[in-house]
Amino acid sequence: MSLSSPFIRRPVATTLLTAAVGLAGAVAFRLLPVSPLPQVDYPTLSVSASLPGASPEVMASSIATPLERQFGRIAGVAEMTSSSSLGQTSVSLQFDLGRNIDAAARDVQAAINAARGYLPANLPNNPTYRKVNPADFPIMIVALTSDKLPPSALYDTASTVLMQRISQIRGVGQVIVGGSSAPAVRIDVNPTAIDSRGLSLENVRAAIAAQTANEAKGSFSDSHSSWSVNANDQLLHAVDYEPIVVAYRNGGPVRLADVARVSDSVQTVRSIGLSNGKRSALVIIFRQPGANIISTVDGIKAALPQLRASINPSVETTVVLDQTITIRASVHEVEVTLLIAICLVILVVFVFLRDVRSTLIPSVAVPVSLIGTCAVMYLLGFSIDNLSLMALTISTGFVVDDAIVVLENITRYREQGMSAMEAAFKGAAEIGPTVLSISLSLVAVFIPILMMGGIVGRLFREFAVALSVTILISLLVSLTTTPMMCSRLLSDDKQHGKLYRAGEKVFEFILKTYEKSLSWVLEHAALMLVVTVLALCLNMYLFVKVPKGLFPQQDNGRVIGSFIGDQDISFQSMSKKILQLSKIVEDDPGVATVQAFSGGGSSGTTANTARAFIGLKPPGQRN
Repeated sequence: MSLSSPFIRRPVATTLLTAAVGLAGAVAFRLLPVSPLPQVDYPTLSVSASLPGASPEVMASSIATPLERQFGRIAGVAEMTSSSSLGQTSVSLQFDLGRNIDAAARDVQAAINAARGYLPANLPNNPTYRKVNPADFPIMIVALTSDKLPPSALYDTASTVLMQRISQIRGVGQVIVGGSSAPAVRIDVNPTAIDSRGLSLENVRAAIAAQTANEAKGSFSDSHSSWSVNANDQLLHAVDYEPIVVAYRNGGPVRLADVARVSDSVQTVRSIGLSNGKRSALVIIFRQPGANIISTVDGIKAALPQLRASINPSVETTVVLDQTITIRASVHEVEVTLLIAICLVILVVFVFLRDVRSTLIPSVAVPVSLIGTCAVMYLLGFSIDNLSLMALTISTGFVVDDAIVVLENITRYREQGMSAMEAAFKGAAEIGPTVLSISLSLVAVFIPILMMGGIVGRLFREFAVALSVTILISLLVSLTTTPMMCSRLLSDDKQHGKLYRAGEKVFEFILKTYEKSLSWVLEHAALMLVVTVLALCLNMYLFVKVPKGLFPQQDNGRVIGSFIGDQDISFQSMSKKILQLSKIVEDDPGVATVQAFSGGGSSGTTANTARAFIGLKPPGQRN
C-alpha cells in the first residue's frame, strides 16, 4: 500500500485536511507582520555619559577611554566605536549576531560598574546603556509648528502629550523628540558683578538650591484632628528667581537679579529643529521589533485627531514622513505579481491539458501550498516582506510540477483502460517515490542558504525557508489531494472534446517541428558544442561586468542625511548652516518636505551634529 492509498479511500477526510491547511494559512496571513525586509536584530548597545562643561578631549580621555578598556574585555564584541563632544560621550557596542542581547547587557552593566572607580568623581550620574538597532529607520515623523508659541512650548507639548500617548500604541517602540528642549529657567551669571561683591559661583548655586525645594514640612495635631503642612517652595518662573538673596554685603542683601540675568528659556539652548523652513519640534517614531509597520502606523494616524484636539489650537501637527507609503506600494506590487504568476501557471496547465477537470486538479496545489506556507511563517516568526513574497512568487512554478507529474501518470493508466479509481491507486503508488525525490532535491538546493552566516544569511533565511516549505507542502498535496481528486474528477469517457482534438493538431505540428530541429542539431553536434562553450564564456563575462550589490537599487522617496561640524563650532554658526542646507534642499523641485534638527532633547544629536530627513515627490513629478 502506498502513502496515497488512505487518502484516496477517504475523500472527505482528505478534503477537510486540505481545507484546514488553507484556512490556517489564511488566518496566519492576516496576523503576519509587514515590513520591507526580514527583521534582523543587530545585538547593539549604546552607552552614554555626560559631564556638563567638559571639553571633547576631556570626555574622551577621562570617560570614553576607561569605559572602552572595560568593554574590550567583554566576549563577543564585534565592533566598538565612541564619539565625544562638549559634555557628552557615547560608546556603541555591536556584538556578534549570535550573541544574546540580554546577556550582553548584563556584561555591559558589570563593565560600567568596574569602570566607575576610574571615572571622574564629579560625574553627575553613572553611565547608562540602552538597546539599539542601527538598521532601524523611523516609521513616522510628526512635526509640530506654530506661529504663536516658542520652540520650547512645542517641545513641551510633544514630550508630555504626543510622546506619552504614541508610546502606548501597540507596535510602537522608541519615540524621541528633537528640535528643541524642555522649558527651564536659565541663569546667566555676571562674573564682574559677583567678583566685585566677593561672591563665587558656588555661593550662587547654594542660594538657588536652598530657595527652590519641595521638602517635607511636618505636621501638627490637637486632641481632635491632625494636619500636615504642605507648602511647595519650588520656583517655576524667572520672575520668582530674581528676588532670591544670594548673600548680604555692606548691610544689605545681594539678590540674584543683581548678579545675573534670569530668563525663561530651555534646558539646552544649543538645539534647533526645522520643518520646511519653520521652527518645529519633531516627534520621531520607531517600531518594536517584529511589529507590523502598516498596522502600527494606522494606529498612530487613528490617534492623531484626538491628540490634536487635546493640545493648543495654535499648534499644527503634520505627518512629514510615513514609511508605509512605499512599503504598501512595494508589497502590493509583489502581491499583484504573485497573482499574475498563479493565473499564468494555471493558464499554461490548461493549454497543455486542454481539459477543465484535469486543470483543476493541479491548480489546487498552487493556492493551498502558497497560503499554507503563511501558517509556517507565522509559527517561525517571519514577516510578509519583499523577500518572502519573492520566494512565494518563485515557488509558484515549482508547486504545480509535482501535481502535474502525478496527474500525468494517473491519466496514462486511465487511457490504457483502467477506471479512474484503479488508475489513481496504481499511478500514485508508482510515481510517489519519484515525486518525493524531485521535491527533496529542490529543497536541498536551499540548504546552503540556510547555513549562511552573517547579515546576508539572516536576510535570506526567510527566503529559503519560505520556498522550501512551499515545495514540501506541494509535495504533500500532490501525494494526498491530487490522487484523491483524480479518482473522483477524471472522466472514464475515452472520447475527447472538440477543444482537446483541436489542440492536438497544434501539438502534433509542434512535435514535428521539434523532431526536425533535433535532427539538425544532432547532425551538427560539433557546432552545438562550440555554441554552448561560447554561451558559457559570455555568461562568465557578463557575471564579471554586471554591477553587484546586496539589494537592487530602488527609489523609496526618502533621503537621510547627517553632517558634523567642528567641535568648537558655535550654536549660531551651526544654526545658520542648517538653515542654509534646508533652504538649498527645499528649492529643489523634486523635494516635497525637509526636516532637520540638531542637538538637545532626546534626539541623539549633539551640538555639532545634525540630521536631515528629506521626502521626495513621486517619481513622475521630478525632473
